[in-house]
Amino acid sequence: MKRRGNAAAKGPRPTYNIMKGDRVKVIRGNYRDSEGTVLRVIPDRALVVVEGVNQRKRHRRPTPQDPEGGIMTFEAPIHISNVMLVDAGSGNASRVRMRVEADGTKERIAVKSGNPIPKPR
Repeated sequence: MKRRGNAAAKGPRPTYNIMKGDRVKVIRGNYRDSEGTVLRVIPDRALVVVEGVNQRKRHRRPTPQDPEGGIMTFEAPIHISNVMLVDAGSGNASRVRMRVEADGTKERIAVKSGNPIPKPR
């Protein structure tokens, strides 16, 4: 879903509880049960790039900048609905709730354990 022109006409941009640097577990697809760190989040298309997951190969011909060329391996994006945040305390994947503190700050809470999930640095 590419946003063009007046973005306000399409409604607000969706928000997700997964951020760059989070530890996630893949719950669907060929890489099910593998864990990794989120390298990039693409919120407009609801995609995430996870380290070591959905690896693809691209054949590159030699150029003046890269005289070797060869086969390049990279992580392709997967849909954000196919990953779950991993609770740092228990190490299990869990759904996430948001809790608003009295001073107005938001905190992510793992549903299974009730432990807070810290924001990555």
